[in-house]
Amino acid sequence: MFLNLYLVLDLYSRYPVAWMVAERENSALAKQLFAEAITRYDIAPGTITVHSDRGAPMTATGFIDLLAELGVDRSLSRPRVSNDNPFSESCFKTVKYQPDYPGRFRGVAHARQWFAEFFPWYADEHRHSGLALFTPADVFFRRVEAIANTRQRAMDTAFDTHPERFVKGRPQVRRPPAVVAINPIDPTGPMPLTELLQAGDADFMASTPPPITRSTPVLPGAPLPGTDQT
Repeated sequence: MFLNLYLVLDLYSRYPVAWMVAERENSALAKQLFAEAITRYDIAPGTITVHSDRGAPMTATGFIDLLAELGVDRSLSRPRVSNDNPFSESCFKTVKYQPDYPGRFRGVAHARQWFAEFFPWYADEHRHSGLALFTPADVFFRRVEAIANTRQRAMDTAFDTHPERFVKGRPQVRRPPAVVAINPIDPTGPMPLTELLQAGDADFMASTPPPITRSTPVLPGAPLPGTDQT
């Protein structure tokens, strides 16, 4: 039996916004996942772009109609181009290289339990090399400057105490990239909105920090917030 991992990943911060493990791959589950994520994070229409591969759930008419109803722009990977979704692929590689990754799950319950431990670690503890060793949660919840100031004070103290150890001069704390792009055609020229994500612009970040503080597992068939559960 094959299991399917559905994942909504904030491109700018690499934060896992929502995820689902299911026994089936179809547009109904994809719709449920995105509707849940957008509802929980109170995303205003016209403020985000969703980039995805061209799998059947992502190109189904029902899924396209849902994004249009929610005011979400779409961006699709090019056919037969493997590096048009590099951030998600990087996350999946991290999954498979985890020391405790079982390789085979005993069933869907086992898979959900494993990912319920993995994604909080990935969001809150994994210091991403592409984020200057900040965690995805640090970037998503806009804690970078406060943490960077603490790091800088520690570096300044070390430099003032032993300047001879720093052959390149006073060290400076690096920040995560201010702009994240997927395969820009010309790095020096303008890029389409669907390929350019900036903090507070077209990524999956709300105008204010979201009200919840961890990634959201979504169970197939579970009712969405605010819907009739009878």
